[in-house]
Amino acid sequence: MARYTIIVDRMSDWKWPMEGLNLMTAETFLTQTGKARNQTTRVINLCRNYKYLSAGYYCSLLAEARGQIPMPTVADVLILQEKNQYSDSLPELDAILNKTVKRLTEPPEGTFQLTVLFGRATDSRFKKLADVCFDIFRYPAMRLEIRFGSRWKIHTIRPLGLHQIQEEEGPIFKEALLSYTRLRKQPSGERPPALYSLAILVEPEEALPPSDQAALDRFIRIGQSMRMEVEIITRKDYRRIPEFDALFIRTNTNINHYTYEFARKAEQEGLAVIDDPSSILHCTNKVYLHEILETHKIPAPRSRTINRANFGPELVAELERDMGYPIILKIPDGSFSRGMYKAENAEQVLRHGAELLEHSRLILAQEFVYTKFDWRVGLLRGEPLYVCQYMMSGKHWQIVNHKADGSFRQGSFKTFAVDEAPAQVIRVAKQAAALMGDGLYGVDVKETEKGILVIEVNDNPSLDHGVEDKVIKDTLYRSILEEFIRRIETRH
Repeated sequence: MARYTIIVDRMSDWKWPMEGLNLMTAETFLTQTGKARNQTTRVINLCRNYKYLSAGYYCSLLAEARGQIPMPTVADVLILQEKNQYSDSLPELDAILNKTVKRLTEPPEGTFQLTVLFGRATDSRFKKLADVCFDIFRYPAMRLEIRFGSRWKIHTIRPLGLHQIQEEEGPIFKEALLSYTRLRKQPSGERPPALYSLAILVEPEEALPPSDQAALDRFIRIGQSMRMEVEIITRKDYRRIPEFDALFIRTNTNINHYTYEFARKAEQEGLAVIDDPSSILHCTNKVYLHEILETHKIPAPRSRTINRANFGPELVAELERDMGYPIILKIPDGSFSRGMYKAENAEQVLRHGAELLEHSRLILAQEFVYTKFDWRVGLLRGEPLYVCQYMMSGKHWQIVNHKADGSFRQGSFKTFAVDEAPAQVIRVAKQAAALMGDGLYGVDVKETEKGILVIEVNDNPSLDHGVEDKVIKDTLYRSILEEFIRRIETRH
């Protein structure tokens, strides 16, 4: 089944290969009934006219009504109808335009036009301008009229119909279309073409990435066997997000971080996303976690939210009375044992608390509960996938011991089959993960004399070869990829 439907007014407008595409006229698309309406999830609307209440307008409108993802969307259709609708975006584009022209050895001499086809400029010197223009206005084909006064300015941006693409622009259109839809001609004798595409976002220089290279290689290899093309991307590939069916974030996440922007962008573009924006928002904030666990009566260490406004000796005395020493102080968005202190007395609580409160209005104080290890239960869509014990780093109270010189030392681990772990650990982990969503989570649990206590719910749990996959091997990677495929197909 083709992943993309291409809509044209007349079949004669189409002059390129059709392999891998579902090509139909606007009339056919608008009059579809039953299951035929939902055969593909992505629709590229290449009608000649997008004016309000035209066939082009209705193709995008009905695609949205059918749960499909059209390009352009109805919002995009309307925004290019009148210049006053898109004029707020022009200063950013004009700045890029003028910066580009300044660098040219042979700049334009007067008014000129630039055609942008799926984000690709017909004049390669204006690549950055085309990238940003396509990111703002999601049209398959646009033409910019550029004029010079006191400085270069974009006078108008108009959508193009296929019949307006000039003959010399045809090869660029074909290449841009193939790149955007990720279609390539399949050489004879090779494996069948991929049905799905997954981008895995990584940070190459990250000291403690959630997945090592060996694990990433297994996602790629196993994806091929499942007809899923898996590609490793980095933060520079932000504008390529719409090219994929799904996004898997395998770098450490945070709200004030590019990973959150990637997740939001992917969700807006209709991709299946793990970690989704909601999971990042909630799991990365320990104050939120404390409140929601307490609200739903999930067992956790005694904790208290500290407000900068009332932090002082009186509050410290209350903490001492309620929790005793040592007391753990946590900044809400810390990870991998960072952003927390163990305070042994009132002076340390005041000093470390004041330091953390410089960065966040609220922090968390928590009773110290020492165990030789934390249970980590990895859950996918609410079901346990793997179970590990993460040991505390040698002669240290955390799993990761961060040194003053920037180095770190991690504790060892043990991996178990799910049915080998204590039933209570699994039960409480499932309850905690369910509060966050149906994604991929790592729930950290302590097994104490007082019972099971939830420490954290991680939206971006570690998946390293030889650790989390030690028991179930390739099933770990296959299960996650199967979940992505399920989510992609659910969008059809």
